[in-house]
Amino acid sequence: MFDFEMRINENVLLAGNRVVLVPYTRAHVPRYHVCVFRYHVWMQSPELQTLTASEPLSLQQEYDMQTSWSQDEDKLTFILLSSELWSDPSVPEEQCMMGDANLFVTDPTDTSKAELEVMIAEPQFRGRGIGTEVVFILMSYAVSKLGIMRFQVKIGLGNLISINMFKKLRFTEVSTCRVFNEVTMELEVDPSVRTWILDQTSKVQERDYGSERAARTKTEAGLKQD
Repeated sequence: MFDFEMRINENVLLAGNRVVLVPYTRAHVPRYHVCVFRYHVWMQSPELQTLTASEPLSLQQEYDMQTSWSQDEDKLTFILLSSELWSDPSVPEEQCMMGDANLFVTDPTDTSKAELEVMIAEPQFRGRGIGTEVVFILMSYAVSKLGIMRFQVKIGLGNLISINMFKKLRFTEVSTCRVFNEVTMELEVDPSVRTWILDQTSKVQERDYGSERAARTKTEAGLKQD
């Protein structure tokens, strides 16, 4: 049991410039399953196989995973939505999805340290700086709401795009594991880094996900009737 409640984001919407972060709900599961499946199919190209070490799950396993994550006290999960698509109520929410982001505490004796994971599963959303924006938003939320003082990422050695992205985000390499073929990078949140993160996310809006989703659904229904 940790000193804070990681389910703090269960009704939180974080709206950035190109991405909207929302909590992972059961309504997202079918689309998320297809999204991840397509990601892993795409990943079968030899030069890209090393970008992820995870395996696709069955639809039922995805539902079980969502339930587990929603009750997890040491993990915070967001679904990533395209801001452009989300701003159009005629586009169903599940069609706005492009990936996910996770933050979790791995050491119960040190709740000031958290590991980050970001996946842009839909290829058409890569190369737009969305991954960088997601990391900034997630770090800002974790620093402000959870008191996180050190971030860690584990990246496959062949995933040079992600490694270079995190280097630009001031993460430094702390270890390399040849067994798992991955590098571990970390960022210490000193006062200057905290100010930098918060400055980068000063225009991010935190809103109530439930009410915004209900209003959007109501507008979508009205458009269908017309």
